[in-house]
Amino acid sequence: MESGSAKLQFKSWLSQFRNGSNPWMARYVYGFMFLIANLLAWAVRDYGGNVLTEMERLKGCHGVKDCLGAQGVLRVSLACFMFYFTMFLSTAGASKLKEPRDSWQSGWWSAKIVLWVTFIIIPFLLPAAIIQLYGEIAHFGAGVFLLIQLISIISFITWLNDCCQSSKSERCQIHIMLLATTAYVLCLTGIILMYIWYAPEPSCLLNIFFITWTLVLLQLMTSVSLHPKVNAGILTPGLMGLYIVFICWFAIRSEPSGESCNKKAEASNKTDWLTIISFVIAVLAMVIATFSTGIDSKCFQFRKDETESEDDVPYGYGFFHFVFATGAMYFAMLLIGWNTHQSMKKFTIDVGWASTWVRIVNEWIAVCVYLWMLVAPIIWKSRQTAESA
Repeated sequence: MESGSAKLQFKSWLSQFRNGSNPWMARYVYGFMFLIANLLAWAVRDYGGNVLTEMERLKGCHGVKDCLGAQGVLRVSLACFMFYFTMFLSTAGASKLKEPRDSWQSGWWSAKIVLWVTFIIIPFLLPAAIIQLYGEIAHFGAGVFLLIQLISIISFITWLNDCCQSSKSERCQIHIMLLATTAYVLCLTGIILMYIWYAPEPSCLLNIFFITWTLVLLQLMTSVSLHPKVNAGILTPGLMGLYIVFICWFAIRSEPSGESCNKKAEASNKTDWLTIISFVIAVLAMVIATFSTGIDSKCFQFRKDETESEDDVPYGYGFFHFVFATGAMYFAMLLIGWNTHQSMKKFTIDVGWASTWVRIVNEWIAVCVYLWMLVAPIIWKSRQTAESA
């Protein structure tokens, strides 16, 4: 009986997929296509050197392996960007179900597959100069993706804190305190471990600065959040602390393996099963992060008091594809280490000094955006009060 109901449900899903009547299912298909593009870019970088050498359009590399790998990644990234940006242009502004743009979002899969394959082929026919120009633009696009992801994460943390504080029950308050305490313990534990692993000697001044500054930023966020005028609670700075500690750890892990202060990177210099598993997890995490950010269009709405009707689209189609378009630039930067002229070993991702500094700057911007989101309402309120007076 259960197998029969499962078959009926599968047939229902398949029918909805064919008829283009389920936008929620469509987003998973777009996410899977994005994953395929990531894997294709990795395969081109690590195993496509011999094929790329024979291509006339890549002669600008003069057979240099590192250049060929970066060029291949950028070409796949450009193809992915063109597909999702085309989808962004064709679905932006869709607000109601059953309209043409909604049907295009959820259906017409045969045409989209043909379009996707066509976009995959086109970049490999373009000269190297255009790809290099795209590589420069992709730095900016990847930065836009990181900013969108950052705002989405901070909005989620703020929403979680508001949900917890809305309940006045004693049990809920105890849960908040336990969660916040756990977050702070994990933050301090992570900072201590980073000192042990990545700053074992006084000569590791840069890592000592990164870790110590992260501790200072954690204290700054906590102080501002607990200020009487802000009163944001203890949960949000704890969760934000976890986020910036993770970014700091990721930044230091991105340092080149030859650095004496990065013992962990030296230990993982050889390609083994642990390196492969870490690479697979990193790729999946990147796809999941892009997917979850793409459906979070509500945190970017300027008017959030609008009432929703039953025929409204479940998420912003245009925003969804725009995030994936910038995400295509982002995964290219990760696979080439934000530098088109450096060597990337097999099954490595986001390694190099450029990657390290991108992460560190991302951490600092995260703290600035968080503090601004706390202080801005108070500033605006005081200005309104002063004007009305």
